[in-house]
Amino acid sequence: MQLLDYAFMQRALLAAVLVGITAPAIGIYLVQRRQALMGDGIGHVAMTGVGLGFMLSWSPVWMATLVSVVGAVLMELIRWYGRTRGDIALAMLFYGGMAGGVMLINLAPGGTNANLMSFLFGSLSTVSQEDITAICVLAAFVIVMTLGLRRQLFAVSQDEEFARVTGLPVRALNLLTAVTAAVTVTVAMRVVGLLLVSALMVVPVAAAQQLTRSFAATFAIAVALGVTVTIGGTVTSYYQDVPPGATIVLLAIAAFMVLTALATPLAKRRARALETAPGDPAECGVPQALEAAGTGVAKDTVPAARGSAEGSAS
Repeated sequence: MQLLDYAFMQRALLAAVLVGITAPAIGIYLVQRRQALMGDGIGHVAMTGVGLGFMLSWSPVWMATLVSVVGAVLMELIRWYGRTRGDIALAMLFYGGMAGGVMLINLAPGGTNANLMSFLFGSLSTVSQEDITAICVLAAFVIVMTLGLRRQLFAVSQDEEFARVTGLPVRALNLLTAVTAAVTVTVAMRVVGLLLVSALMVVPVAAAQQLTRSFAATFAIAVALGVTVTIGGTVTSYYQDVPPGATIVLLAIAAFMVLTALATPLAKRRARALETAPGDPAECGVPQALEAAGTGVAKDTVPAARGSAEGSAS
C-alpha cells in the first residue's frame, strides 16, 4: 500500500491501533458505571496540559497526561466529598480546563490555531516519533490495568455497595478507573482529538452490547470494532483529506446502527426462548468475578440473580 511508504502514516496507523484497543477497553467500565461522558470531561481538562506543554516547551502528550490524571483525581474527590452540587463543580472543572488550554496555547511562543485544531480534532501529520513512544508506554499501562484487574473493575462497576461488602477496595478501584480513563484520553488525542475521544470509549461498547450479554464477549467485540474503525478512519482520512477524528467517530456510529439492525431479530429470538424456557431464568450462575478477585464470598450467601451478572465477567 502506498500510504505505508510514508513514515507519518506508519506512525498514525500504529497510534490508531493502540487507540482502537485502549478506548473501548476502559470505556466498557465507564459505560457500566453510567459515566459514559467522563472521557469528554477529561478531554476538556487535558487541554490545559497541552497548553502548558507549549508554554514550557515540554512534550504536550506527557504534560496532558499529568494534568488529565490530576483532573481525574479531582473529579473523584468532588464526587466523594464535594459540598457544592457535583454537576456544577465538575462543569467548572471541565470548562475551566478547556478555556485555560485555549488561552495557554495562544500565549505560547510556538502555539498556533493549527496546533489547537490538531489536538481538538486529531491530525495524522502531527504524530511524531516522540508522541509514538509516549503513546506506546501509556497504552501499555491501560491494557495492563483493564485486563489484569478486569474482574475487580467489573465487580465495582456492576455494584459498588455489593463489592464493598465483599471486601474490595472500592474507592481505590474507582480512582484507578478514573486515572486509566485519563491516560486513555491522552493516548487518543493525537488521532481522534480531545473533543471526540469520549465517543470512541462509548460507541464501540454500545455496539457490542447489541450482540451479546456476556462481559468478556462485549469486551472482545468492542476492542475489535474499535481497531477496525480507527484503522478505517485513518486510511479514509489519508485518501479523502478529511479530519481523522470525525471520520473514525462516524464510522463507529455507522457500525452501531448496522449492528443494532442485525441484533433486532436476535433479541426477538432470545425473548421467545426465555418465554418458553422451563424454570426461573434468574436461578443460574455463581458470582465467579468476585470469587476470582479473592473476596472470599461463600457461594450460598450471594443472591442468584446478582450472581448471574457477576458470573458473566469470567
